[in-house]
Amino acid sequence: MKRRSIVKYAAVAAALSMGLTACSGSGSDDAKEAGTVRVTLANHVWTEGIKAAIPEFEQSSGLKVELTQLGEDQLSDQYNVKLNAGSDEIDVMMYRPLQEGKAFAKNGYLADLTERVSSDSGWDWKDYQEGPVKATTVDDKVVGVPIITEREVLYYRKDLLQAAGLEVPKTMEELEAAAKAIKESSPDTAGFVARTGKSAAVTQFSSFLYSFGGDFTDSSGKSAVNSDAAKEAYAYYGGLIRNYGPANVSTDMSWPEAMAIFTQGKAAFYTEADSLYKNATDPAKSKVADTVGFAALPAGPAGSKPYNIPSWGLAVNEASGNQENAWKFIQWATSKERTLAAQKAGVPGPRASVWADAEGTSTYPKDLAEAIAVSAKNGVGHDRPEVVTVGKAREIVGEPIVASITGADPAAAADAAHEAFQKFLDSEKK
Repeated sequence: MKRRSIVKYAAVAAALSMGLTACSGSGSDDAKEAGTVRVTLANHVWTEGIKAAIPEFEQSSGLKVELTQLGEDQLSDQYNVKLNAGSDEIDVMMYRPLQEGKAFAKNGYLADLTERVSSDSGWDWKDYQEGPVKATTVDDKVVGVPIITEREVLYYRKDLLQAAGLEVPKTMEELEAAAKAIKESSPDTAGFVARTGKSAAVTQFSSFLYSFGGDFTDSSGKSAVNSDAAKEAYAYYGGLIRNYGPANVSTDMSWPEAMAIFTQGKAAFYTEADSLYKNATDPAKSKVADTVGFAALPAGPAGSKPYNIPSWGLAVNEASGNQENAWKFIQWATSKERTLAAQKAGVPGPRASVWADAEGTSTYPKDLAEAIAVSAKNGVGHDRPEVVTVGKAREIVGEPIVASITGADPAAAADAAHEAFQKFLDSEKK
């Protein structure tokens, strides 16, 4: 709180100069007296669904919602200014649990929701999947409620597999063999494509790391990126791309570039977040829409262990004087009914009940729904290092991915990354 007071006036002035104000509204006291809850959300398909349903909430609750909707960069700018200043102008905030959640919790920006989530059996916190719950819990305190989930699955071309007489790979060994067979039979078609950028690839590489039996840190919180399992995972992931990937592949691809290669019909296999599936199945975006199949991530030595994470969640601003109404909004927005409605609109939900409900999977390709069910059961609750300064950590642990793709020694790169990552972890404890 002391640090906040030091920067408060400068930060508020900066906010005014940046124009980062709510859509409407007059001061926190006026808002509370008028029964207003101020909600800040990111531009997202989930947001569009909630925004359309807000009149329903206002009518049932008697509250008025004052909505601010921003792009991700604008959202980060607003949070950096207002939360750091201890502003009470935000009641409900949409945030990224694995990217900024730990930093926000450490800085005291997020209210403790533990008692609230556990006291309403009808709303049912127990209905939430384990991975997303873990990601929105910091130091044994629930600081957010997941709203959107992602898991890594295997995208593949049914026609190419059929032509080659191949089955859908169920293991990493089978995936490599199939990618090799397709690349050799059709040199212009990549056997495998995935993210290659040093930071961007970390989230998708994480599922390979877990499936080989590794993780970014060990049980004591120390770096584990040079474990035998991690070295095998780095070598495998990079080797797939180097040996069977697109010709002259760059090492700065994120999902849009990798997805474009797959949807243009230039790759047989692609591992990516399930939440992006419509890019591959929409004929307006994909030349191979009619031939795309989905499967669970192939099993490595430790099994199939993809990440199962919440990419976004809702939290209550600790500085808000309107926390009771903020929680009422979150209760409604994350209810079983609203989660089911969002899922039917293409937003994968964090509740187990919506995946068990036939209506909840009715809008998804059948094989994708089956792959998601497997991934949700076996999934790991993080897809990047669980640290405060996530961006820097991703840069460090992503180095061996690039090294492996470019043909350098992945084991040596993992050793170097381990040393750098441990220094980073030590620095965060100071």
